[in-house]
Amino acid sequence: MTANQRLVVMLYAMHPTDRAGAVVETGATLAALVGMSPTVFSRTRRQVVAAGWLEESDRLAHISYYRLSEKSTGEDVVVPLRRAT
Repeated sequence: MTANQRLVVMLYAMHPTDRAGAVVETGATLAALVGMSPTVFSRTRRQVVAAGWLEESDRLAHISYYRLSEKSTGEDVVVPLRRAT
C-alpha cells in the first residue's frame, strides 16, 4: 500500500460510522480532513476499493458511502469452528 492508501484506510477506520459501518461523509469532506485534494482522495479511494480494503455501503443520489471491508477488519481470516469427529 502507498502512504495515501494507508491514510485513506486509517481515516475510514477511525471516523464515526452509522449502524451499517459506513462513514457518512462526502469524499470532499474527508479529503479536507487529511489535506488531500478531492481528486487525489477519490482516486486513492478507488484504488483501496479495488484492493479490497473498502467497500461501497450506500448510495444516495450521486454520493456513495464506504465502509471497511472484511479484509481490513480481519473478519475474512476467521476460521469457523466445527465439531471434532
